[in-house]
Amino acid sequence: MRKNYDPVPQWWFYTLLMVVVGLSLLACEGFGKQLQLPFWGILLAMLLALSFTLPVAVITATTNQQPGLNVITELIIGYMYPGKPLANVAFKTYGTISMSQAITFLSDFKLGHYMKIPPKSMFIVQLAGTLVASSVYFGTSWWLITSVEHICDPSKLPEGSPWTCPGDDVFYNASIIWGVVGPLRMFGPLGLYSKMNYLFLIGILAPVPVWVFSRLFPEQMWICLINMPIIIGGAGGMPPAKAVNYICWGAVGIFFNFFVYRRFKGWWARHNYILSAGLDAGVAFMAILCYFTLQVRDINGMRWWGLDLDDHCPLASCPTAPGIEVEGCPVFT
Repeated sequence: MRKNYDPVPQWWFYTLLMVVVGLSLLACEGFGKQLQLPFWGILLAMLLALSFTLPVAVITATTNQQPGLNVITELIIGYMYPGKPLANVAFKTYGTISMSQAITFLSDFKLGHYMKIPPKSMFIVQLAGTLVASSVYFGTSWWLITSVEHICDPSKLPEGSPWTCPGDDVFYNASIIWGVVGPLRMFGPLGLYSKMNYLFLIGILAPVPVWVFSRLFPEQMWICLINMPIIIGGAGGMPPAKAVNYICWGAVGIFFNFFVYRRFKGWWARHNYILSAGLDAGVAFMAILCYFTLQVRDINGMRWWGLDLDDHCPLASCPTAPGIEVEGCPVFT
């Protein structure tokens, strides 16, 4: 393949890098500095993305789980530049999404290599796809914001409306926690949650017991299958995902990757990944179809257990701090 196709020239990458960095600096330093992030924040975010791309790519390639840098970036800029929520969000985006997109870019190139697609064609298609996708995303978001009344405001939306924006709500809350309040007043000596910093130590030491037991009981092969980083990282989707989402994911995953894998291994090897892609594509197509046929006419479906976007636990939203009284919630002392 190397003899048949010319590689992508390095100056293509360098040129694209300089253009993107220049646009990023313009976005942060220009427009009245509305993003609040100074130029050194862009450079630091780039350095973080560059430093973590290789190790995170190795983890992604071996476990199919991609750890994010969102908490790390929020923590760093929260300490260095407190009281700036937009700067916190911008720094997190440049640090986290840059690394994530780099890994996706490499993954696509690897797939193209297997399919014997010319590298230059892959580069051009990915660049064109990025421009088209970002434009469509921006246009769609702008259209929804201007066309859906009370979007992202569950208190004013009709019952059963899907426009509650749980992911955006988490993004906004993170900007308040890490940007406005700051980690020093949340998880530092001035905050109430300083003991949560011990979870960093727990995360580092969590794989050690598994390794010890695998050495003590080498005949128990299932111990080696326990991967604590994947187990801990799996909870990274919560929020916005809720317990009911994890139950559904777990049920489907166990059924196909345990029962079907053991009983019908040939079917699993031939169709399982196709089924996974089909389910993802089906959800996307049905979301578009439901919106243009039903939701655009304020028809949000019938009221039933599976439509409720909660854990079906009224006490889950109750405060746990002592002395706080909320109607319908117990008071802790």
